Amino acid sequence: MAETTSAVRFEHHGDPDVLKMQDVELAPPTEGELQIQHEAIGVNYIDIYHRKGVYAPPLPLPAGLGMEGVGVVRAVGAGVDGFAVGDRVAYVGGPPDAYSQARNLPAARALKVPSDLTPELTAALIFKGLTVEYLIHRCRAISAGDTVLWHAAAGGVGTIACQWLSAKGVTVIGTASSAEKLEKAKVNGCTHPVNYRQTDFEACVEELTDGAGVDVVYDSVGADTFEKSLNCLRPRGTMVSFGEASGPVDPVAISTLGAKGSLYLTRPSIAHYTAQRSEYEAAAANLFQAIREGSVRAPEITTYALGDAAQAHTDMEARRTTGSVVLIP
Repeated sequence: MAETTSAVRFEHHGDPDVLKMQDVELAPPTEGELQIQHEAIGVNYIDIYHRKGVYAPPLPLPAGLGMEGVGVVRAVGAGVDGFAVGDRVAYVGGPPDAYSQARNLPAARALKVPSDLTPELTAALIFKGLTVEYLIHRCRAISAGDTVLWHAAAGGVGTIACQWLSAKGVTVIGTASSAEKLEKAKVNGCTHPVNYRQTDFEACVEELTDGAGVDVVYDSVGADTFEKSLNCLRPRGTMVSFGEASGPVDPVAISTLGAKGSLYLTRPSIAHYTAQRSEYEAAAANLFQAIREGSVRAPEITTYALGDAAQAHTDMEARRTTGSVVLIP
């Protein structure tokens, strides 16, 4: 029998104030699904993109929001093996509906959470940690001795990346917007923090690498940084554009990549790097192991009530948050 739960919904794309708490009907899980009672919900920039309608095609409206969560299984649909009522699980991906007290989720997206990880910590790390995992291990395998430029080094993804890359012996040049954020990046392993508002990061990279350039640029900022980031790459370097917080990147002529040094350019998505269950589970195991070893540590976590999701989005877009943002139902 269906029941009622509270969830964040939006009826049209726009600013954060389009997000509204509503009572919605929640049916029993169907075949292949789990029903989860959320304990903590991760907030990510992809949620902002979905709210704005940036991705094409945009979500059909009205829509839910949120791509990751942590909770306890309270019902198991037919045909599901390996999960039982009472299991704590985390997930990344599936239909956007994490901003809710409870939801149904395809069991194929669920990952069992180790008992030594709390719900808040897991919500703070799972999406961002799996993002870093595929960016530095599979999108472009990074090794000791490499040098990378990482934009937004004090953000949720950047914080984890600085930690993990530092543990791997990688030199990280990281950009941030304030002295406070620069210090956070440094504490988390960023070798050379750069205030992009006060300093030309392209000139800094040239100086720090003696004109050689970096092996990889990881850019989630987009329009404001993309062109100069290409100039920071060494010949045959890789540009990883995985977000557009400052706006979409203008089209790039293929000939530009050749002229700047036979560069590689990729626009990856976590969906394509976790689509296969075996790859998804292996990535999670790699992340959980890095947490246990201390290569990835608990970030600063800013929590909001589920009903304050609009404020969480406002603060993230204004770059007032560092570390990870988590909603508590």
